[in-house]
Amino acid sequence: MSRRRRWPREIFWLGLFALLPLPWLLAWGSGTQGLSHGQVALMAGLAILGGAFLLSWATELAERDIPQALALLVLALVSVLPEYAVDLSFAIRAAADPEYAHYAIANMTGANRLLIGLGWPAVVLIACRRGRRTELAIPAQHRTEIRFLLLATLYSFAIPLGGTIGLSDAVVLLGLFLWYVASAARSRSEEVELAGPAAWLDSHLGDAGRRVCVMGLLLFAGLSIFVAAEPFADGLVHVGRQSSIDEFLLVQWVAPLASESPEFLVAILFAWRGRGAVGLGALISSKVNQWTLLVGALPVAYAIAAGGLKGLPMDARQTEELLLTSAQSLLATLVVANLRVSRLEALVLATLFGVQLFFPSTEVRWAFVALYLSLFLGLLVQSGERRRALVQLLLHRW
Repeated sequence: MSRRRRWPREIFWLGLFALLPLPWLLAWGSGTQGLSHGQVALMAGLAILGGAFLLSWATELAERDIPQALALLVLALVSVLPEYAVDLSFAIRAAADPEYAHYAIANMTGANRLLIGLGWPAVVLIACRRGRRTELAIPAQHRTEIRFLLLATLYSFAIPLGGTIGLSDAVVLLGLFLWYVASAARSRSEEVELAGPAAWLDSHLGDAGRRVCVMGLLLFAGLSIFVAAEPFADGLVHVGRQSSIDEFLLVQWVAPLASESPEFLVAILFAWRGRGAVGLGALISSKVNQWTLLVGALPVAYAIAAGGLKGLPMDARQTEELLLTSAQSLLATLVVANLRVSRLEALVLATLFGVQLFFPSTEVRWAFVALYLSLFLGLLVQSGERRRALVQLLLHRW
């Protein structure tokens, strides 16, 4: 009696995430007039989620044909494309409806704080648990990402001074991103090990087949995200209004968590497989991408849609959110500057994020800005090693 052939689980995951965008693509093609805002948000969100996973696998496959020095940068950039799509759609709509400017900044600050407050600690704690150690060592080649995170973070404190995220900010931040890309291309990087569906495809396809597969995945995933981003963002806002939920908080946390989840899962997978440094490196690179390219692209998208040179406006709450994000980023940069993160440091980052998440008041935001900065100064004074590491990052001496 012959044994029944079992499909590899990689095929299951490929099929599952390829199917997720189909309901929305069919609804988008035939018209969405009969759908509620909740149904639109759910279907479009699933399309973004499925497309993001396919993009991540396509990017990993493409690493076989691109310089390895850019591997983590490309993986990080492509895996957060859903976040870019959602946030830029808010910025474009803000040109006609100023209320959407609040959502663009909420989504951006939420995504940035989620990376450090949830993503970084998860990878460190899982890696330490799997490796039975108390800290995660970061390879020296990741100093490039950490250096540009420091530069972008220091500049971010100046952004609120103008009352807008302006085109001058865009010039500086986009310039930093291009400088980062050039530096990454010149640096040495460890080869990223393929895992899951990407590894299965790589082992079963030749060079030509792999490249055709990459193009197909990129086109399908890109279309899914392109047609779903704006309806997803719109649906979330309407759901918040109908449910009497604070729309700012809904857009700040629910939308970024959905769009960041593929990136988190890829990083966690690396940590689970004993490659925590690669996972954390990808998340640090993602933070640099979002802190430079994403923030810099927002005023450009707004200016083009508005047909003028005005920056994306910020009110008092957006200023608080941006400063809180900057303060968190400054502390996190100091934590990783000496190329290792302990379990205790990861727990501190996660706890600080969790507490301020559940108390969204003006007083709490300012208190946490002060707390993050106090912890930064305390660590800087207490540790000569961290002071030297910070100076080396600023002067590029390594």
